[in-house]
Amino acid sequence: MNERNTFIERMGLAAESDGLSRIAGRVFAALLLESDPLSLDALAEQLGVSKASISTEARRLLDRGVAERVTKPGDRRDYYVLANDFFAQIVRFRLGRWSAFHRLVTEMQDTAADEPRAVRERFAYLDEVHGFILARIEEALDEWRDRAERPAAQVRERSRSGRPRSTPKHGGKRQLSRERLG
Repeated sequence: MNERNTFIERMGLAAESDGLSRIAGRVFAALLLESDPLSLDALAEQLGVSKASISTEARRLLDRGVAERVTKPGDRRDYYVLANDFFAQIVRFRLGRWSAFHRLVTEMQDTAADEPRAVRERFAYLDEVHGFILARIEEALDEWRDRAERPAAQVRERSRSGRPRSTPKHGGKRQLSRERLG
């Protein structure tokens, strides 16, 4: 197995350990490794799985804002690419899961007055650590969003200074130029 295939397989396992399907992780990895958009057919062939499975998992990545569906002029097929801000979308999704967990803890904490002190302290700890960490991550995501939305002239200036360049965000379905699709 070559390095590319090993990477795709390992990303599948990583996704699986994070609550996604292995195929979703493999689709993500395939898109990460490609500079051009990929069709469902191309993804299915490359990954050796059914087109139906790829379609389901591509839709899951779309729903989470990690991938985008794009079109090619004159072609009825849909193509898939990673969203420009895919990593921030992954983090936002995880924050949503952590917030759901926190809501459950808060609901129980509100009714835990009769619980032993150790139990109440655990709930208080979870509430405090969640608030602290969530606030910092949300602050970082806001800062990243502001940075990514700067005008192109500022982005070019930052890239000349040796700092990482930000990219603009795109939402929904995009139509790609012929140059990008080849």
